[in-house]
Amino acid sequence: MMITIILAIVVFTTVLNFAALHTWIERKQSALMQDRIGANRAHVVLPWKWAAPVNWLLKPINELGLFHPIADAIKMFTKEDYIPPFGDKFLHTLAPFLSLMFAMVGFAAIPFGDKLVIGSHIINLQVAPLNVAVLYIFAMMSMGVYGVVLAGFSSNNNYAFLGGMRAASQMLAYEITLGATIIGVVMIFGSLDLQQIVRGQGKLIFGWIPMWGIFLQPIGFLLFLAAGLAETKRIPYDIPEGESEILGYFVEYSGMKFGMFFFTDFIETIMIAALATTFFLGGWQVPYLLADGFHFPWGSMMALPSLAVTFLQVFSFSFKVIAFCWLFMTIRWTLPRFRYDQLMELGWKGIFPIALANIVVTAALLLFV
Repeated sequence: MMITIILAIVVFTTVLNFAALHTWIERKQSALMQDRIGANRAHVVLPWKWAAPVNWLLKPINELGLFHPIADAIKMFTKEDYIPPFGDKFLHTLAPFLSLMFAMVGFAAIPFGDKLVIGSHIINLQVAPLNVAVLYIFAMMSMGVYGVVLAGFSSNNNYAFLGGMRAASQMLAYEITLGATIIGVVMIFGSLDLQQIVRGQGKLIFGWIPMWGIFLQPIGFLLFLAAGLAETKRIPYDIPEGESEILGYFVEYSGMKFGMFFFTDFIETIMIAALATTFFLGGWQVPYLLADGFHFPWGSMMALPSLAVTFLQVFSFSFKVIAFCWLFMTIRWTLPRFRYDQLMELGWKGIFPIALANIVVTAALLLFV
């Protein structure tokens, strides 16, 4: 029990800190893409003479703007918590908590490594090793829609309500499609346990190609990215938050309640990146790395201690997730927003039928090949 609690604290703390860092990454990456300097105004400078060495060390952090997430947190915690006079106070307060909670709890079933061996103890690097982890994660993602709907409804604002309805229809449409895109991977590996799916991707095709989902289900991978981006409600799928159209479902929110909705978008981005890594890029797998070290296709072997293998696995998973987050951020600052009718047509008439066809083709290949 204690090990599970420690793992949960480590995972959730890491996710929250990475989500906070996302606010800085979004500013800086967009600045680089648009040939700007970006956020660099949140400075920490100590006024005392003896602090000159400390200020010298803080200078590169100040210039990079790394204190901006802290400044954002201070601003949101200190701003007025406004609730519309004719709104529902209880539901208005409950909505952001629901959105953030259901976005966070899904990470409990994501395996970020295989096993950590410490003496006689073997620790499974997964907070909740569920044999139906896929169903659990998609159930938690589906529950997040309640926070969005309640935010629009409880505000007693027509624009917020319209944004909530748009968000609900978008999330429900693309959740079905998102689930369909990973059915092929589940069929191939024959399990709903994410840890078993990742371990299955450690095998080799033709003796040298890793058996990753991206090689087995390339169409499913592209469809998953397209549908997954819609789940994050970010450009080009940010119809529920379209400021130029309807002002969004959290238009009546301020302070940290708004911050929780803002945070939820980044956490959902990390979740989609983690799922894409788990289903299609081998999760924590490193090509040719087994429990005792590297086993190369040409026959040679490089032994590694158990802790080194675990470190490489966790680093591999983290690197892949960060790479996907960078890709999502690049898409966010490159493509324009869809119109609402275009978004729904893409989901129901574009991605979903292709995902169903992919399932049929995968089933036929598994049956006859």
